[in-house]
Amino acid sequence: MAQILDGKFLAQTIQTQLKHHVEAVAPGVGRPPGLAVVMVGDNPASAAYVRNKERSCDRIGIASLGRHLPAETCQADVLQLIQSLNADDHVDGILLQLPVPDHLDAVALLNAIDADKDADGLHPVNLGRLLRGETGLRSCTPSGIMHLLKTSGTELSGQSAVILGRSILVGKPIALMLLAANATVTVAHSRTKDLAAVTRSADILVAAVGQPEFLSADQVKPGAVVIDVGINRVVGADGKGRLVGDVAYDAVAAIAAAITPVPGGVGPMTVAMLMHNTVLSYCGRTQSPLPPEPCP
Repeated sequence: MAQILDGKFLAQTIQTQLKHHVEAVAPGVGRPPGLAVVMVGDNPASAAYVRNKERSCDRIGIASLGRHLPAETCQADVLQLIQSLNADDHVDGILLQLPVPDHLDAVALLNAIDADKDADGLHPVNLGRLLRGETGLRSCTPSGIMHLLKTSGTELSGQSAVILGRSILVGKPIALMLLAANATVTVAHSRTKDLAAVTRSADILVAAVGQPEFLSADQVKPGAVVIDVGINRVVGADGKGRLVGDVAYDAVAAIAAAITPVPGGVGPMTVAMLMHNTVLSYCGRTQSPLPPEPCP
């Protein structure tokens, strides 16, 4: 059976490191780090994610400065809020909770966030810094994946990595990060010919397609390291809902060298890296010692 890559445990370790760092730095600064999560509307999944982030802030000692706006809020008002947070010296990280209501232009709102307060690492400036190999705030989910791989002892240099999915949230940035680690990277997607042949070539396989249990065991090379980014709610024959990933977990775990579970794999790492980005921004803005790398 595969080694289980326990993202929940690693995320807790990272958050403990951040807590100790904030406790050491904040008295000299005179205030704690501040994270503002902007949520528009009442999407139940988004509300649950925001509560999870707020709990993480409380554990670490980050001030949660979130703003919850009604679903009918117009573009100009959301933009005005973001601009006010950009100018607020107590705010070190800003995150726009996605998705936003259909009448809002999410891209324009994300681009309005100060790149140095972009806790989600999605601003074009930060993506450009990633592309160029420069220092900057990194996309949270891909960054969390990289730390999971490093702490598991997975060799990256010279390995064949296949990314299943090409989104700006996960697929493209994780491809750049793996390239920087000297892996040979293929990005596969819905138009890829003979997809199974491509995925079977992977030493490291990242599934981020948003389709429940899409990746079956016959699409995975025995001994591969499998990272499951998906989180999908499905209803069983008994009428009860459960969360599954993009990977058929039981079958793939039987042949893989290592695999992330769902839940408890990539998800907690995404939140941990959001917290790390916020503390990193805080320390940079206050000229304080930077937090330690989560996985040296």
